[in-house]
Amino acid sequence: MDTFSATPHLATVRTTLRSLPKVSLHDHLDGGLRPETIIELADEANLSLPFKDGAKLGAWIAEQSNAGSLSAYLKPFHFTGAVTQTRDSLVRVAREFVQDLAEDGVVYGEIRWAPENHQRRGLSLDEAVDAVQEGIQAGTDDVEASGKRIRIGQLITAMRHDSRANEIAQLAIRHKNHGVVGFDIAGAEAGFPASKHAEAFDYLAASLLPVTVHAGEGDGLDSIRSALLHGRALRLGHGVRLAEDIAPLPEEAGTGFALGDLAQWVRDRQITLEMSPSSNVQTGAIARWGTQLTDHPFDLLYRLGFRVTVNTDNRLMSNTTLTKELALLMNAFNYGFEDIKAFQMNAATAAFLPVEDREDLKDVIRTGFAAGAELSSRMRKTSRKLVAAEQTQSDSAPPKPR
Repeated sequence: MDTFSATPHLATVRTTLRSLPKVSLHDHLDGGLRPETIIELADEANLSLPFKDGAKLGAWIAEQSNAGSLSAYLKPFHFTGAVTQTRDSLVRVAREFVQDLAEDGVVYGEIRWAPENHQRRGLSLDEAVDAVQEGIQAGTDDVEASGKRIRIGQLITAMRHDSRANEIAQLAIRHKNHGVVGFDIAGAEAGFPASKHAEAFDYLAASLLPVTVHAGEGDGLDSIRSALLHGRALRLGHGVRLAEDIAPLPEEAGTGFALGDLAQWVRDRQITLEMSPSSNVQTGAIARWGTQLTDHPFDLLYRLGFRVTVNTDNRLMSNTTLTKELALLMNAFNYGFEDIKAFQMNAATAAFLPVEDREDLKDVIRTGFAAGAELSSRMRKTSRKLVAAEQTQSDSAPPKPR
């Protein structure tokens, strides 16, 4: 296997990964604020913070999020939600969001967010969506001015524990082809299946807007089934607990795994799994298998042929980037260059874009990874030469006097 992990220095791995073109499908707007931005917006929002230093605040939020459950993980959103209740603040955070993605090598990203959570200071739903789109455009212009390219779409999200899904679905359709590329439901999963919002999903299907549904994170197989049947989901937000429908074959049957009907359906129809490794550990989504990244069923699902993708979920809460998530997976499962490329091709295939644009995106990935492979090879050779030179110098050095 042609692995980046074979390189002597982790910094080399990160540098190479960051330079590669990447696709981000599951990234929450209010989970990706810069700590410094929260601090600067806090006074106007009359928000009291535990720290006025960006590094300390970021570390504190990440620590609070690492509590082993989805409900605990969601608590720090109190701070990011409080400072994003005005048009100007939404424009700013959306603009910075795009800048940060581009800095990490993302060439296509979908920003998901719930407009209903940003109306405390008088914004209408449409005004909120327009503000985020204005920020996305400004961020895209910034990226292009720097010589890079990025494309961003909005995923309009309804909160599954509220009763506004129909209203939010209509909002998404109003902004279809004006920045909105799809729909999602999020929030506390257990007890709030997609079936509770069947009318909204019927409307979205009739309007031909693609849907992804958070499922298989805070709840199990029934939630996933509802996302597919009632939500008509083309992608599953996380979907990690689909692995509960996969079991090792009994000894007498030989080696391998048996897929239940639901897992078989998802794999055979290549329904995309939007997995977020660090977040899945933090929220306890992988608790059935363990508490470490090496326990994550990501590798099992990948090896069995599921369409897996790698995402960040909430970069602030998980103190992560897409580059970091990929590096962590490489270290955990000894993935190589072709594996990382496969995850990006999966994401490009699943992007809520016209097929022609998806093919163009795949071409960008192929070209970027070809250049990245050459760069990685040169960097590995340089590292090995440096190590050899240091060893030669050490061997030839005169012995130190005693």
